[in-house]
Amino acid sequence: MSNSFGETPPAPVPVQIEESWKQALQAEFSKEYFRDLVGFLKREKRAKKTIYPPGKLIFNAFDTTSFEAVKVVILGQDPYHNPGEAMGLSFSVPKGVRVPPSLRNIYKELQQDVGFEIPAHGDLTAWAAQGVFLLNAMLTVEHKKARSHQSAGWQHFTNAVIKTLSEEREGLVFMLWGNFAKKKKDLIDGNKHLVLEAAHPSPLAGGAFFGNQHFSKANAYLEQQGTSPINWQL
Repeated sequence: MSNSFGETPPAPVPVQIEESWKQALQAEFSKEYFRDLVGFLKREKRAKKTIYPPGKLIFNAFDTTSFEAVKVVILGQDPYHNPGEAMGLSFSVPKGVRVPPSLRNIYKELQQDVGFEIPAHGDLTAWAAQGVFLLNAMLTVEHKKARSHQSAGWQHFTNAVIKTLSEEREGLVFMLWGNFAKKKKDLIDGNKHLVLEAAHPSPLAGGAFFGNQHFSKANAYLEQQGTSPINWQL
């Protein structure tokens, strides 16, 4: 099919991602920034650089929580950059890996808010399976180099993800923690969705995260929408 200039638009870059997301984000996979992003990752791989998470887990958040299944969005910034930690779900680490400080604080808030029993692991897959979309703004990072892929193009993609969810879905909860996440508020229609803002759960925030009650507020809102709440217990 040609465009108005008689040119054939570029074919989308083939991406291994869950089918409902592939349909929702189809236009993004044909854009120049996404081609550049894929090219960047291929060059990094050829240069023998260690990238986290492993390739098969880059789109784990999408593969675990389909587009229509999303109820809550929790936005992180960067994957963990230490070996064995990043698993493609924001704030989550595999079982057997030490629970990171930010996630420990999330657990403490859950305990205060909804009586959550703190587990010995940091695997949040059970949340993702219920509709908690655990999205990082950057989906890859280089070993031991925080924010190393910040200019690779991921933000164009994840901004489009947030905007698409805002436009095509209704009654979602967006949890924006910290100044970086709060900047995404402009992408979300606050008339259609609940936007919850708080300090980042990092210990560097000096405990300002505590007392936000986002988890009980999210469930109360979902129930008002006629949607089943999240069982936060892991």
